[in-house]
Amino acid sequence: MRQDPVRAGWRSLLRREWIPTLVVLLGGVLLQSMNVLMLTTVLPSIVGELGGVAMLSWPTTAFLASSIVAASCAGMLAAAVGARAAYCVGVTIFGLGALLCSLATTMGWIVAGRLIQGFGGGLEAAAAYVAVRATFPEAVWSRTIALMSTSWSMSVLLGPLVGGMFARFGNWRSAFVATATVAGILAVSAFVILPPRTSGRRTPAAGMPAGRVGLICFAIAAMSSASIVQSPLAKAGLIVFAIGALVAMLRLDRVSAAPLLPNDAFSLSTPTGMGLWLALLLCITFSPLQIYVPIFLQNLHGLDPLAAGFTVASGSLGWTIASLVTAGASGAWPDRLMSAGPAMMGVSLMAIALLLPIPGSAATLALVPAIVALGMGIGQCWPFVAHRIMSGAKAGDEVVAASSVPTVQQTGFALGAALAGVVANASGSAGIADDSMMQMAFWVPASFVVPAAIACLASLRLRHLRKP
Repeated sequence: MRQDPVRAGWRSLLRREWIPTLVVLLGGVLLQSMNVLMLTTVLPSIVGELGGVAMLSWPTTAFLASSIVAASCAGMLAAAVGARAAYCVGVTIFGLGALLCSLATTMGWIVAGRLIQGFGGGLEAAAAYVAVRATFPEAVWSRTIALMSTSWSMSVLLGPLVGGMFARFGNWRSAFVATATVAGILAVSAFVILPPRTSGRRTPAAGMPAGRVGLICFAIAAMSSASIVQSPLAKAGLIVFAIGALVAMLRLDRVSAAPLLPNDAFSLSTPTGMGLWLALLLCITFSPLQIYVPIFLQNLHGLDPLAAGFTVASGSLGWTIASLVTAGASGAWPDRLMSAGPAMMGVSLMAIALLLPIPGSAATLALVPAIVALGMGIGQCWPFVAHRIMSGAKAGDEVVAASSVPTVQQTGFALGAALAGVVANASGSAGIADDSMMQMAFWVPASFVVPAAIACLASLRLRHLRKP
């Protein structure tokens, strides 16, 4: 007789039939998270060699925009060729994009390589969440999602270590070669471990949702362009256009026969709709940490690339620790944790904004717990937010609700990266460590207290919807 998963705790995941799948899922998260933290560490070196400081947020935005496109279409690809093939193709494309980055001669080339990497990563991420829903019972979803976050702990060491070591020796290109090597190993492992198909019948693929995917890309491109144009009127116009494109995409998706998101996506009256709002806001709030804080640490606090990378990576470590510690919470605690998380993130961002412009070792040391607390804020929320999105899905929306989690996650990171670029370019120049850089170091994290406050309201609304 099998134990109740809730009473068995973490041991409930240690079943022989689940362990190989868990290994592959954790490996996929490791691949992506290691690459994110590696890029964070080597990006200053890339800018130093290739130039393009005005495009500092573009490699991240390009990666996330392409990930959204891939995640949106992952279900259709899996229906046509099978989940294993979709996963392996995604990991392979990810590795090819890394190889292209290693050959870059301009920042535009880096952006192109990140576009390719993002598409591969989006396929892999969407397949991972669908696999969680299809493979594991609902009682262990939160723990499974939290366990996937443990790969961030490994990447906290591997990402900055790989990127920082290569940057320190002036060979950042080899860091991308290392990423491609890891991708090749994972692709082979996934082909051996994952079953050929999750169902016995091949389902015809639906048509490409070009219009809706195009609107998402236009929105992100407009937001990214707003970060580099000089005219305040042009900035405002591009931001309004981006918001309008996303609203139009949602309206089209709700009447589509093959939706990319659940029918009640971003509704204010259903758990899945509010869960997607909360996921989006949490990711927007967390996004500036990975892009601009390493630059500020190196220019204002005198840290080398490796030290700056590890300092920023402590936020990911906080995310992982909080997810693991809280994933087994039950009763009223999940709602309490989801309410407290955004508030913790807002307070942490304000502390980071106050400490970054202050040079000296004391301020540098004080930044570490603030960055860890930022990660813990989203970490204590994420397993329960993803669980609420999947468990609240209406009949017929179960699979698309699961695949929407990484889609919305990537959208939040992309919008956050673009907004950070707008704030940074509006508040100063990233060229040298002067008064302008200090203004940037304050306003970039301080401005993201606003989405953290809105996330607090969204969590309270989600908590209210759970009440009978």
